[in-house]
Amino acid sequence: MLVLEAKLKGKQSQYNSIDEAIRAALFVRNKALRHWMDNKDVGKNDLSSLCAVLAQEFEFANKLNSMARQASADRAWFAIKSFYDNCKAKKPGKKGFPRFKKRGQSVEYKTSGWKLSTDRKYITFSDGFNIGKLKIVGTRDLSFYAIKQIKRVRLVKRADGYYCQFCVDVERKEQHQHSGLQIGIDVGLEFFYTDSDGKTVENPRLLRKSEKSLKRKQRQVSKSKKGSYNRRKSVKKLAKKHLKVSRQRKDFAVKTARALVQSSDLVVYEDLQVKNMVKNHHLAKSISDASWSMFTNWVDYYAKVFDTWAIAVAPHYTSQDCSVCGTRVKKSLSTRTHKCHCCGTVMHRDHNAAIMILNKGIKSTVGHTESKASGQNDLYLGGETPLDKLAG
Repeated sequence: MLVLEAKLKGKQSQYNSIDEAIRAALFVRNKALRHWMDNKDVGKNDLSSLCAVLAQEFEFANKLNSMARQASADRAWFAIKSFYDNCKAKKPGKKGFPRFKKRGQSVEYKTSGWKLSTDRKYITFSDGFNIGKLKIVGTRDLSFYAIKQIKRVRLVKRADGYYCQFCVDVERKEQHQHSGLQIGIDVGLEFFYTDSDGKTVENPRLLRKSEKSLKRKQRQVSKSKKGSYNRRKSVKKLAKKHLKVSRQRKDFAVKTARALVQSSDLVVYEDLQVKNMVKNHHLAKSISDASWSMFTNWVDYYAKVFDTWAIAVAPHYTSQDCSVCGTRVKKSLSTRTHKCHCCGTVMHRDHNAAIMILNKGIKSTVGHTESKASGQNDLYLGGETPLDKLAG
């Protein structure tokens, strides 16, 4: 699947109707979750049947397209299924028990409730909320795809406006000149990553660079009176700034991952547990700002697009073991140089770790993680939130 995104232009009354549709979709999702909590042995079909009951009971739910109601129930079931899967797998820590959502940001339609114009520059929504005809603004040309290839359409509200996402049933493939280059990368905070050839990519530190502006806008929000127009205006400015930082971060991750995969046949990286790493409050902000998980996800995605290999290996002792003789040289995080007392090797610790990661990837034949970008892609062009991430 390929998900394309474009901005929508319309009247304020149409935007208000989109907001109502989003609230109705959120209501159906929360009701489905409550039905599961209050009753035993509730399955996906039971939640789907609940949609028709809600439509009869609530007028605003009846206004929402029937398939949009089904999609909202599917979101609830996805959260429930993830919880069940984590319990069965005996995942340590919290299992992700489904929670109610206070605010919604999107509403998803399947194959009905919307219609594209002949020139694919306008889209019309025809459910009970009377959203009507909206102009599609963007660089993606939908004329390349048949209508039957568009399996889902999602309306998304963001700080800078409203967007439309099209889930297209097509597999993305690009030509790749195989060079035989194999490379291991060690992500870090000093450098974004260091590869096994000793080359480095600078850490952009996008949040840190915008922190001064973000703090100023946050102070403006705090000083304004709750419920006032000035507060709403300040909140919107703050949200736009956060959105800009997130887009900058994604743009950097996408371009860096593409360049890395395009230039090599094998990329090996560490399978880091970032959720555990951010528990260190001294490094949490810097780790989150680096967005290692987003970067490795895009590496996996482009590995499938270019028909190359991306392998994640266990990170144990990659920074401690010597890449030349294998001797374990213990060092703290503050020690940036690897000095082996056995063979005399001296190099930057990240360079040494990248070589160890590459060696692990080459040697591992069992238990490694290949490219995860298969089936329905969880990454897409021109947006931040994939289909399955919104399902919860």
